[in-house]
Amino acid sequence: MSRLFGTDGVRGLVNEFLTPELAYHLGRAAASYFGQSVDRPTFLIGRDTRISGGMLENALASGICAVGGDVIILGEAPTPAIAYLVRQKGCTAGVVISASHNPYPDNGIKFFDGNGFKLPDAVEDEVEKLCTASADDDLPRPTKGDIGQIFYHQDWVEEYVNFVVSTSDALTGLKVVYDGAHGAASYVGPKILRQLGAEVVAINVEPTGTNINDNAGSTHLEGLQEAVLREGAQVGIANDGDADRCLMVDEKGQVLDGDQIMLLCGLHLKEQGKLKDNMIVGTVMSNIGFHKAAKELGMQTCSTAVGDRYVLEKMLADGYSIGGEQSGHVIFLDYNSTGDGLLTAVQTLSIMKEKGKSLSELAGLMTKYPQLLVNVRVLTKAGWETNRAIQDAIREGEEELGGNGRILVRPSGTEPLIRVMAEGPNQDQLDELCNRIGDVIRIEQGEA
Repeated sequence: MSRLFGTDGVRGLVNEFLTPELAYHLGRAAASYFGQSVDRPTFLIGRDTRISGGMLENALASGICAVGGDVIILGEAPTPAIAYLVRQKGCTAGVVISASHNPYPDNGIKFFDGNGFKLPDAVEDEVEKLCTASADDDLPRPTKGDIGQIFYHQDWVEEYVNFVVSTSDALTGLKVVYDGAHGAASYVGPKILRQLGAEVVAINVEPTGTNINDNAGSTHLEGLQEAVLREGAQVGIANDGDADRCLMVDEKGQVLDGDQIMLLCGLHLKEQGKLKDNMIVGTVMSNIGFHKAAKELGMQTCSTAVGDRYVLEKMLADGYSIGGEQSGHVIFLDYNSTGDGLLTAVQTLSIMKEKGKSLSELAGLMTKYPQLLVNVRVLTKAGWETNRAIQDAIREGEEELGGNGRILVRPSGTEPLIRVMAEGPNQDQLDELCNRIGDVIRIEQGEA
């Protein structure tokens, strides 16, 4: 049996993999785990705008209460709001019900500890064991006053809004197009920007339960690019469904990814003397141009496995100030304990305002190498690392690129995909290499 937890919690198709029963057992398991150190653990729960969110929220909360934990329900709230508020309110743990950038039929459950950090693999493994015990009805069932209670505090989200606003000076004079992906920040995103004085044109901020991430947000930037040009805005901001990612569009309609945003913000921290060891933490997906530009600007970079949890682990281990992913997860450890798409947006806009420069000017610090990513949908991800045909195809591709680029093949942590990424000076060559390797993977692993 495969591991229940992926790179970002438990995630899958609702009512097929992620059922209310599973949510209930996860609630019992998590409350049992945290109840080992606290008599009556308190869980803070937030969710995005998916139609399944309320169902899973109720099932999860019931499971927590069934073993004697208390629950505080925020309702719709960005992931970084949970990470922030769980610390501020002294809760034992936090839970976010979201499948992030995935389409609406999927959902997910991810946990934070009382410090707002995602759980390490070892703790998730313990929760998974307890989840199995719950399904076997081997966990305690307290009665009378030992049963947990449910409380509601939607108003606490305003404290997160005020926190993000407090990290920046006024943004008056900036015209911003904000794309909320019909997700958890659809309300708070425009509110934060307006409180800071920006003129805001909000798009994709009308969630229906079934339109989250649908041709919107950080995974579908075409609409934002068009809106920025149409409105004559200085900048466009795109969050994903749970608002832990931020990508941006400059005044010319050009996209800035997480690498570029990290470079800008890292340099600003360096200029303020706040960049620990002059280090920015990226991942193996970070562009070669990111590493080269950072070095030229007097900074260092290092790379972790893909996943903001691994970036965070490295930052915590060595005390680094900023890190993130090309996909737009950026962690400002001096401010929050997880990727925060709203904080990232505000920090970048603040740099624009302070320096009096356009976003395209600021982005000119980095020259991006052409990079191509092909997602191969497969029947199984198991065994690709030792498959001779796949490894031969990768090696041949690397030999063709020589020292002018690289190939990275890795399985998705959340979907039945094997991702093939190539980077180098020639786009046509990258296209041929990625598709050639992808064809071999389809043959060897089965095409889904």
